[in-house]
Amino acid sequence: MIKINLLFCLIILCGCTTKHNQYIGEEYLGAKYITNPLGEEKSPDTDPLFRTDAFDCMTFIETSLAQGNKNKLTKIRYKDGNIDITTRNHFMETDWLKNNAHIVENISNKYGTTAIKTVTIDKKSWFKKIYNIDTDFKPETVRLEYLPTDNIHKINNFEPIIVLFLQNNPDIRNKTGTDLTVTHTGFLLPNGTLRHASRKQRQVVDTDFYEYIIKRKQNKNNIGITLLKIK
Repeated sequence: MIKINLLFCLIILCGCTTKHNQYIGEEYLGAKYITNPLGEEKSPDTDPLFRTDAFDCMTFIETSLAQGNKNKLTKIRYKDGNIDITTRNHFMETDWLKNNAHIVENISNKYGTTAIKTVTIDKKSWFKKIYNIDTDFKPETVRLEYLPTDNIHKINNFEPIIVLFLQNNPDIRNKTGTDLTVTHTGFLLPNGTLRHASRKQRQVVDTDFYEYIIKRKQNKNNIGITLLKIK
């Protein structure tokens, strides 16, 4: 009886794990792509705090991690869950990774030889250029570990991994007021599928991850990826 019960529990656990592996974000497949679909519901960003009908690449990841729960999403998107334009985790490099360290972990070095990209985020300049808001933020520099494009090979993952796509594009500073390295993100599923909100296809889609990497290699500004384990 004990052996049967243990076997039954193992089957249940495996079934749940398999579902988690393949189905994360599946309910949002086909949802339309909109740039910056979420905000604070008040000036200067009057977009809603929560929606599931439209995403950009980041809000798709966040909403999927929050399992469609508004309160969980708020804690992921804002430092200490404090809703304000200045406390939103705008920058993956300096805000999102640090404030969500209890949720994700950089595991890029498990899948090949990594490199380090030093990124300096100038929030003061960015807030002024994007929102015309004066702030007292100081420039912040971080070291981001990543897999260079030529070092990306077969990734054998048994759980979904968040993929950050890195770019080294000097024109970004002129457009945004600061340097940005992470320019796209999505989920890499264990079957080699990239599930992401695609600007080009204008919706949440599944695509072959390795074919996507080959296409990105054609642009010399695309320097590699960072892989995040979901804790």
